Amino acid sequence: MNKIEVLFVCMGNICRSPTAEAVFRYYVAAAGLSQRIVVDSAGTHAYHIGNPPDARSQRHAERRGFDLSALRARQVVSDDYVRFDYVLAMDADNFALLARDCPPAHAAKLALFMRYGERGEAISVPDPYYGGTQGFERVLDMVEDAAQGLLRHIRERHAL
Repeated sequence: MNKIEVLFVCMGNICRSPTAEAVFRYYVAAAGLSQRIVVDSAGTHAYHIGNPPDARSQRHAERRGFDLSALRARQVVSDDYVRFDYVLAMDADNFALLARDCPPAHAAKLALFMRYGERGEAISVPDPYYGGTQGFERVLDMVEDAAQGLLRHIRERHAL
């Protein structure tokens, strides 16, 4: 049985991408697909390697039933482009960094995560790090929307 592997990527891997990882993992489990879909997250920069997600991200996610506490930041490595079927950037800047480093044979795996959003909100998930409470709530709203769309896409494309 082939597994489908999904990697979410932001800059530091402490706000947006771990939030997307936890939310998507929750939806995958709720759909009974945890044995078929592998979920991870990483950052394009090495700022926070080994650190847990931002406390504000954890707190806001926990209020919605998503647990980020076990996650730890890591940086994207070259093997990620080979291993993962979907490498999804949270914004255009991180997409550009991924595209610069991605071997051409794996470029089709790269996309902006919000391409799977169904509300048509935006193409990028804004970084809430320097903002207030509302930024973290907006990230969760966007991530929940795109995660549901991504799961629908994967189920249809891979007949799950």
